[in-house]
Amino acid sequence: MLLLGLGPGEAAALAAVGFAAGIVRGFAGFGYSAFAMALAVLILPPVALIPVLWWPELAASLATLRGGWQEGDRKAAAILVIGSFLGMIAGLALTTRIDPDLSARVALVILIVLAALQLVRLRIPGLNTTAGTVITGLAAGLVTGLAGVGGMVIALFVLAREAPPRAMRGTLILFLLFSSLTSFGTHLWFATMTWEAVWRGLALSLPSLAGVWLGARLFVPRWEGYYRPVCLVLLIGLAAVSLLRALLGPVA
Repeated sequence: MLLLGLGPGEAAALAAVGFAAGIVRGFAGFGYSAFAMALAVLILPPVALIPVLWWPELAASLATLRGGWQEGDRKAAAILVIGSFLGMIAGLALTTRIDPDLSARVALVILIVLAALQLVRLRIPGLNTTAGTVITGLAAGLVTGLAGVGGMVIALFVLAREAPPRAMRGTLILFLLFSSLTSFGTHLWFATMTWEAVWRGLALSLPSLAGVWLGARLFVPRWEGYYRPVCLVLLIGLAAVSLLRALLGPVA
């Protein structure tokens, strides 16, 4: 018996992945798609999985919007979204001149190194300025167009700023919500958002939201002191898995 084109075992495994990724998203405010992709790519190929993950990402953003709107840096999130969109146009234009596989590997290595340096308290001057935010947004968009890892650049930027954990988490929530609108347009443009992807995404949103609820319950004052190091380790792990997948080659 097939469930939305998946066998019962595959459907159950995908739901479990969505639930686990939801816990990560609920606590950290980011990482759903990267976490889910690392595991669910064994069930569905990336080209079919990416539009499916858009729906639980949107559901998670809406579920955490209230806290993100109150606690996040709305101005910084808006600048990052606009800069990322403009940078992505340039990145896509460069894909015909630069090897995207090599770009992805270089970007992931840089992300891992910078995240590791942040764990030892590296501070990057100028990040809290408007200019620094604009440059980061453009760089994230450029990397998205070339290598598809711009979201990790944004997460690294937010975690590097001198801000309370709740402000970091809220800014990431706002960025992901606003940027999802532009990514939906991209799916429509490239015709990757099929009806099968829509139904799969809506079905996956249910266990994912349960995970988001649990993850959000873990974000309590006594755990906030661990927020930044936990997220940096998460970022390093996700980037390392993505790098390994890039080195091993695409999944069919």
